[in-house]
Order: sequence, then structure tokens, then C-alpha cells
Amino acid sequence: MSALSVEGLTRRFGDLVAVKDVTFDVPAGGVVGFVGPNGSGKSTTIRMLLGLIKPSGGTGTVLGEPIEHPERFADRVGALIESPAFVGGLTGRDNLRSLAALRGLPRARVDEVLAIVGLAGRENDKASTYSLGMKQRLGLAAALLPDPELLVLDEPTNGLDPAGIVEIRELLRSWASGGRTVVVSSHLLGEIQAIVDNLVVIRFGELMYAGSLEGLMAEAAERVVAAPEAAADMPRLVEVVEAQGWTCEVSGDELIIHVPAQQSAEVGRVAGGAGVTLRMLNPEADTLETVFLRMTGTSDAELSEQRRAQRQGQGS
Repeated sequence: MSALSVEGLTRRFGDLVAVKDVTFDVPAGGVVGFVGPNGSGKSTTIRMLLGLIKPSGGTGTVLGEPIEHPERFADRVGALIESPAFVGGLTGRDNLRSLAALRGLPRARVDEVLAIVGLAGRENDKASTYSLGMKQRLGLAAALLPDPELLVLDEPTNGLDPAGIVEIRELLRSWASGGRTVVVSSHLLGEIQAIVDNLVVIRFGELMYAGSLEGLMAEAAERVVAAPEAAADMPRLVEVVEAQGWTCEVSGDELIIHVPAQQSAEVGRVAGGAGVTLRMLNPEADTLETVFLRMTGTSDAELSEQRRAQRQGQGS
């Protein structure tokens, strides 16, 4: 059974088509990433799937049930959409107790989810005293209350420090390992790449890709970036690289060599054998962010300049 399935899903707001004829299928189990530029239609798609807004056209199912009848799957779904809202005058625990009572869930579940998200010890503090990261954890705890088969999260690591991001990443992977499905919408593509099994990529309301992360990253390219210590050695470096049958291009004071990253040592030996001393030898591979940017219209020249700026920033 699919966790999510949509066919021809469309949503219009007046003359604006926010989601246009989107069709995809997400298998049950694992972590699914919803990615796309701001205003791409990710949140609108998620809201239609959860029954929060009605589609203008098309159909869909959640856990095998039609999206026109969210009451049939609501008790099997947990969601954290945008910034969570809580009663500031109540403690974290009391906020969750109120939500549990509304959904007819056992009170014992409250302390379980507080421990899961790392709020044990702060559960009796008023929500108004929580930091942004703590409020995000409380929102995640609220989404976990029903022990859902499907967990839908919009920017779940918003406001968290690096250690907190790692903790949430491990939590989501663990949650999905038992056959559950986690849908994560995020602009942090590095985090998405670290946790997802499948991806749905949307741009300007249109579907760009739906499938496995492995399938998308098959389009990733590798390269070796080298820079001679003496600028005058660049022509000689180009000569010996091309003599190996490798394609390359000069970018500023760097040479981009289009070979697998694992051949970086071989590049170093070739340069040394020609009497060229390198000040930099850097194996690189496209990340999800690079593949995504290329998919959404960024040129190879722009990507090359971005990578160059990143290398210079890391070296400063």
C-alpha cells in the first residue's frame, strides 16, 4: 500500500495555479523529502493531502483513504505544519495533555513523547518560556501523540542548534525504521539528503521529480579540483591533464578536472611527475543541493562559481 498517492492534483487561488496537475506515489515506510523553492507549492500540496484545503482538481489518497474524507485517516496521522501554536500560560506537559484529551488519547502518552523529543526536565515550565527550538520540539511531541503511521513535518529542525538537528534526524530515522512513513518538508537540503529514502521535488507548482534519492543522485557528477602553487604552471598542468585523456576547464586560478573523485591521488601523481606543485587538490561530488539547483534552472557556470566561493570560504 502507498503512504501517499496523488493523480492530477491541482489547486488554484483565483488566477494563480499553486499546484498544477501533480501525480506521484510514495511507498509506505521510510522518510520522504518534499523539496522545492519557496512558493513552489509544497505546503499547498501537503495541506490538500491532510484535508486542510480542497483541491481544485485531481484525486489523492493517504494511507489508502481518499483525501476527500480526512476523518478516515486522521487518527493514523500526526502533523507539524508551520510554527506550532501553544497556550503560553500552560506548561509544556499541560499543553500536550489538552491535545491528548481532545483526541481521546491516554495521558500516559504525554510523558512518553516528552521523553522522545528531549523535553523531559522542562515539561513543567510554561510554554511562553520555551526557546524557538524547544517550541519546535513541543510541536513534534504533539505530532507524535497518536503514535501515527504517517508523520508529516514542515521544517522540523527550525530553530534547533546543530546538536538538536542531529537528534531530530536520528529520531525521524528511528521512527521510520518500524515501517512508519515520515514526510519532511525542508529547505535544508543537506539534512534532507542525510535522512530521506524518497523525494518529491516541486517547482512553481509542477512536479520535477518523484522517486528514490538514489535514483536522483545517479545524475550527480564528480570532479577533482586542482590549483598549482605557481600561477605560471597552469598551462603545464592543463597540458599533462589533457595528455591523460581527461577533460578539464580553467576556473580562475583552479583547474576543474572531470574525473571520478577517487582519482584525486592519480591527478596529484601526474602533476608531480610533470614538476607541478599543487597548493590544492580537492575531490568533489555533487550534493543533493547541487542536483536540485541544476534541476530548477541554475546553470553549470553558476554552480561552478558557487562551489568555488564555498571552497574559498572554507579555506579562510
